[in-house]
Order: sequence, then C-alpha cells, then structure tokens
Amino acid sequence: MEKRMIVIGAGPGGLAAAMLLASQGYEVDVYEKHNRVGGRNAELRLGEFVFDTGPTFLSMIHLVEELFEIAGRNLNDYMDAVKLDPMYELIFEDQNLVMTHNFDEMKKQIDENFEGSGEGYVRFMKETGKKLEALTPLLQSRMDRLIHMMQPKVIKALPELEVNKTLYEVLSRYFKDERLKMAFAFQSKYLGMSPWECPGAFTILSYMEHAYGIYHPIGGVNQLSQAMAKVVKELGGRIHTGNGVKKLVIENRAVKGVELENGETELADEVIINGDFAHVMTHLVEPGILKKYTPEKLEKKKYSCSTFMMYLGLDKKYDLSHHTIVFSKDYKKNVEEITNSRILSADPSIYIQNASVTDPTLAPEGKSALYVLAPVPNNFSEVGWEQEQEAFRDLVLDIIEEKTEFKGLRNHIVEEKLLTPFGWEHDYSVYKGATFNLGHQLSQMMIFRPHNKFEELDNCWLVGGGTHPGSGLPTILESARITANGIFEQYGKKAVPISPLPAWEGSQ
Repeated sequence: MEKRMIVIGAGPGGLAAAMLLASQGYEVDVYEKHNRVGGRNAELRLGEFVFDTGPTFLSMIHLVEELFEIAGRNLNDYMDAVKLDPMYELIFEDQNLVMTHNFDEMKKQIDENFEGSGEGYVRFMKETGKKLEALTPLLQSRMDRLIHMMQPKVIKALPELEVNKTLYEVLSRYFKDERLKMAFAFQSKYLGMSPWECPGAFTILSYMEHAYGIYHPIGGVNQLSQAMAKVVKELGGRIHTGNGVKKLVIENRAVKGVELENGETELADEVIINGDFAHVMTHLVEPGILKKYTPEKLEKKKYSCSTFMMYLGLDKKYDLSHHTIVFSKDYKKNVEEITNSRILSADPSIYIQNASVTDPTLAPEGKSALYVLAPVPNNFSEVGWEQEQEAFRDLVLDIIEEKTEFKGLRNHIVEEKLLTPFGWEHDYSVYKGATFNLGHQLSQMMIFRPHNKFEELDNCWLVGGGTHPGSGLPTILESARITANGIFEQYGKKAVPISPLPAWEGSQ
C-alpha cells in the first residue's frame, strides 16, 4: 500500500502539493473547511457576478505549466489564460502611466515621460534578470538547516539578497523620479510590506511581471485552484470540502493524523498543512506542545499588512484598464500609516480590478464585476472596523470617482460585499488579518522562516505563504514542490524536476 497523505486546506499550495503527491501514486486526502476550494484564491459569487476572493495577478505562468506537466497534464486543457498587455495603469497625482510587457515600448514611454530614464529601465531589466537567475535556487530549495545555506549555488546567490539595502534604495540606483520608483516598488505590497523596509532582493517581483507578463485566466485566478483540484481528483485524490480540521493528532511530537470538526479521526503517514501558519499553530495544536512557535512567540513575530476589500457588481460596463493602481498623494506617508503607525489613512492607495473588460464570464452583458482593494493595517492595530468600515468605504469610493474615470460608480452598484481585516481573521482564519502572512524581513526568510519540513513536529510539512520561500502565488507553488520533493526523498522516490528560467526575450 502506498503511504497516505493528508493535506489541511485546499488553497493553491495545498492543492499543488496534493497534485504532485497523487501523481506519484500516494493516497491523498485534502480537508477544506469551506464548501469550495481555493482558500484566499477561491471564487466569490454575488448574485450573477463572479470575483476572485484574493489574488488577481497570475505571473510566472511557466511554473504552473511545469507543475501540470509533472502531474502528466497540460495546463491548457484545464485553464484558458489570457496575457494582458498593457499590464496595468498607474495613476499618480499629475500623471498616468500605462505599463506594458513590451520592452521597447516600455523604454520609449519611460523616456518620453521621464527624460532620459529609459536607460535606467534597461539596466534594471538586465541586472535584475541576473539577480533572479542567481536567486532562483534559493526559491526552489529546502532551507531547513544551516547546511542548506552552505550549498555553492546558495552561497553564490547570497550577495544578490542585498541584505543591507531596501527595495527603495536598490530602485534608486536605476530611477531618479519618485513616481518611476513607485512604478517598480508597489509590488512589495504583494508581500504586505513597505518599499522602505522590504529587502532589496524583491526587485525581482516587478522584474517578473515585465519579463514574463501578467495573465488573467478566464473565470478569474480562482480557476488555478479549480484546475488543480480537478487534476487531484483525476489522479485518485479525494477533496473533502465543508470538512474542517479541529486539531492535529499528536503523539510524542509526531503528527499521526487529524481530528475533524465532525468528530472523526483520520490517520496518515504525513500531514501537509496549508492553513495560515500562525492560525494553525495557535488553533490546531494543543497548548504546551510547541516551544519555538508558542502563541506568545508567534505574537511577537512581524506580520504583513491587511487589506480592505470591496466586491462590486455593477449594472454598467466601464471600458477602462483591467488593472488600475491609484497612488496616494504621499505614498510613503500612506505606507508608514499602514505598517508602522497602524492607523487608517485619510488618503489610501487603491487597487481596482476591472476584469470584465477582458473576461465576459464574470458578469452578464453590459454589466461588470469590480474588485477594489485598499491596503490597511492588520489587526494588531486598534482600528474598530465595526465603526469604521462604512466611512472607509465611502472614502475609497470618493477617491475612485475623483481620481479615475470610474465616474458615477455609486449609481451603478447592484451587488456589494465588504471584507475587512476582521473578516479575513474570522471568516478566512488569517492570523490578525495579516493577508500576506508572516512579514518578509530577512529575519523571517529562508532558514529563519518556518521550515517546509516543520521543525517542531515529525511527519508534518508546511506549504503556503507562511513557510519558505514566502507569499505570492509563484512562491506558494514553489513551496508545494519543495515539500513534495522532501516527502519523495524521505520515501526513496525521485524528486520532481526543476527547469531553468525561461529566457527573457528582451535580453537578446
């Protein structure tokens, strides 16, 4: 009999791990407390409108294609992904920038808007491409022990981490204009961090978009989770939705299985945890077992910001950009308020996804599904969302109507759902509502992040944003590959292959 694997949580990391494990013949059961797959990457329906709950950008699609190939499948048979170009529109106080995947066009636009800065863009792309190539082994390898840090490929990559520089400082080598720096720095928000605190290594985030493009799967980015779930089932795995885990079954610091919320106990040879790390360790593990990650120690860790979400079904279609980012007048002040002062900003930055311009499946003809996100402090703040949410909603709508072409937006809302940091914490089991998980300070990365083979419990593995290599869909998928390979190695099976980075066409 093949070994039995239990996966807790049907988010992208859990489903990717389940898919890889099932493809090698393991008996796989995924337990998900919600009645749908995806976790933060789930589909959200409001009446006749369809939204993504969380991630709306899909980049590094070659990683997804590779995982499907390993499982003996072709991604194109499960998901129809459209490459977006332009990628997104950036709205500053006095200028709009339309960011394109076309290298020559992007350089030309930068030169026209920021005299002579195109050369900085060329340098940025060439040098950051080499950086990503050097860092990729770090992002695809186990970082559980000090010996993993001593591998030649890792030692070679360490200078590229630029440990003594922030993202903002590194970008200042390439760009002088503050708006241009922000155009390549806002991606630090994918980690819930400030560009003035985020490690310089993360220039790779904007590079990935410019080098490899951004995709929208028809039906939403949630289709990624749905596609992986379908493959898991085809390979003989079982996905139990509406069936949450109450606690881990632990004997002598070894995880033997799970006790479900319905009272049943399921045993397994290995348990893979895809729940929010700090939530799982404070809710599914009985007190007194953990030493390194006690509730008290977890509370002292650094966490990402949260997000205020608005899902709006409109009886009108706006022929505007698929992705729009509206920058606050003083972006640095806004970021400081979110991450350090932990107060609600009077001038928040706002992200708008208007996916109906690309995807007719999300809303009936002539209507649209609008997704609005504002980064806000996590629940370590004193923000009382019960009292604040309506006023903050109105502020966000005011800014959108004032600074963008989504004019008269309020008059066209026919369906609406708000999700605050309290909602993230209580409805989605996200610790302190920190949507992007543990922060990505260097003190919480690689060997200093919770290990893929969890260090405190035997037969226990982690996938998702709370383990190595970190948050964001591409890295979460890599966490699944790292964990699956660790299990294969343990049971004498061959590791799944890792392909080199595809060439960036602009590098020729």
